[in-house]
Amino acid sequence: MVTRITAEFEAPEYAEAALGRIRSSVRGVYSTSFVYDRISDKAERLSRGTRYSNFHTAVTTFNCLSAVLESPASGDVIPKPRRRTTVFIVCDGSCTREISSILTAMGGSSIVSPQ
Repeated sequence: MVTRITAEFEAPEYAEAALGRIRSSVRGVYSTSFVYDRISDKAERLSRGTRYSNFHTAVTTFNCLSAVLESPASGDVIPKPRRRTTVFIVCDGSCTREISSILTAMGGSSIVSPQ
């Protein structure tokens, strides 16, 4: 019987490590995948970035004078990172206990598997 097991991890790196271990040590695994919020990657890049503001200081008939202000990115423009990752494993029904124990040992939580 083919079953599906789901679990949650704190970060995609932990999920990848657990899935690699399951693929290499458990027979009867048909497919593995994981899903996480990719906005967290964008938030991480933005937190290391710089914010530029352009100000028009003087406007005359023939030209415009402007200034650029550089500042570190503030917390109000950066979305809150959510790195929680959901793992999906499609496997043979006889290896659900072994996979659940590996997921638990590798830091998985909220494991849902048919018993």
